[in-house]
Amino acid sequence: MVELTYPAIKHHGAVDGVTGSCHELLVDAANSVLIDCGLFQGAEVSGAGAGANQLAIDFALDKVQALLVTHCHIDHVGRIPYLVAAGFRGPIYCSEPTAQLLPLVLEDALAVGISKDRQLIEPFIELIKSRIVAVPYAQWRDVLLVERAGSELRIKFNPAGHILGSAYIECDVTAGKQKQRIVFSGDLGGPYTPLLPAPKSPYQADVLVLESTYGDRLHENRKLRQARLQQLIGRCLQNSGVILIPAFSIGRTQELLYELEDIIHRHKTQSVTKGLLWQDMEIIVDSPLASRFTEVYQQLKPYWDAEAKARLRAGRHPLAFEQLTTVNNHQDHIAAVAYLQKTAKPCIVIAAGGMCSGGRIVSYLKALIDDKRTDILLVGYQAMGTPGRDIQQYGPKHGYVELDGRRYTINAGVYALSGYSAHADKHSLLRFVKGMRKKPKQIRLIHGDEGAKAELQKALLKLYPEIDVMIP
Repeated sequence: MVELTYPAIKHHGAVDGVTGSCHELLVDAANSVLIDCGLFQGAEVSGAGAGANQLAIDFALDKVQALLVTHCHIDHVGRIPYLVAAGFRGPIYCSEPTAQLLPLVLEDALAVGISKDRQLIEPFIELIKSRIVAVPYAQWRDVLLVERAGSELRIKFNPAGHILGSAYIECDVTAGKQKQRIVFSGDLGGPYTPLLPAPKSPYQADVLVLESTYGDRLHENRKLRQARLQQLIGRCLQNSGVILIPAFSIGRTQELLYELEDIIHRHKTQSVTKGLLWQDMEIIVDSPLASRFTEVYQQLKPYWDAEAKARLRAGRHPLAFEQLTTVNNHQDHIAAVAYLQKTAKPCIVIAAGGMCSGGRIVSYLKALIDDKRTDILLVGYQAMGTPGRDIQQYGPKHGYVELDGRRYTINAGVYALSGYSAHADKHSLLRFVKGMRKKPKQIRLIHGDEGAKAELQKALLKLYPEIDVMIP
């Protein structure tokens, strides 16, 4: 048996795909910390046979002293309830905005996946809140370890530009005579993500654990993708039907609202299609969780970028404009679906369920996907095995998608706007490494499909043949 040298890294998720992020940093034989503990989604497998529906924690927790959270998307935090149930008792370190958002995410995850009983959910959420340690950006924080001579760990959260509160985490590890700086990228955003400042590279790293979701693709620039969004909306509404946009409740929904407000602001009295002005366009957000997140986003204005703050000073309301309608309770949701199925009123519906595998978007799809007047805009990554991937793949051929066990013919128009991904593209990922003054000795590529990882590995090796760029 080969003796483990410290520090070391074990990957428990997001190895053979882009969901279920969970990585363990082993400081010494008695101490480790987890970086994220996310839900597997779609048909992805990760690690030793961990499938899409795996929820149980299948690794030992006796050494785990703390959980470090990069951001609160469900594929990074969705298994925290199961982590606690398995016996984890340590603190949960995260950025200050994430500290406000995380309880909302977990509350919703519990209500959807475990129980709607408030008497069960509320005590758990209070427990989570008591464990959260909010760490200001760019400040080092010591992590308390089990006593062991010479072992230390300090961490620092830096803005990652992915969603509000997202961070990449620098870990300074001292284990005996070994000292290393290990950086976990989490999910990185591109340079022009709405509302958020672009991520700045760390000064140095010995090991970089780097996401690679779009390691083989380039996104459109901000101006072009907004123009495409505007153009596609106009094109879709020529059918005089509903535009459905599946979107994650946190991050993507707020970015879309921000962009739509700007389009409406600049084109108020212009026609979006015959008989409809931009200022009269109704935008429906059907997701109680998205509405709550949007409220928190507004409370966290100090973390917005300079452009967004300038719009506020000009008297604009990028996330709460007059054309916006929110649907919260279930009865209103059912009524909205029935009304749009009957009338096909031209409007935009942004509904929860970014990969169409759950959430309120599913009800809209069942009701409207076989209507030729409907259009579906996919604005984010669609993982293998999800209905979103099937719609993306088979929609242009008018194939079918299975929703809740029933097949639905895709007569709706299907369009993909990859430029609205909150993930960094190939150039941005390379830029993150280029910006480091002291380059890592090793880069471990995770959180990506095989092709994306392979292409990013090739590009990195071409730039830095001296670096060990590995795919775990």
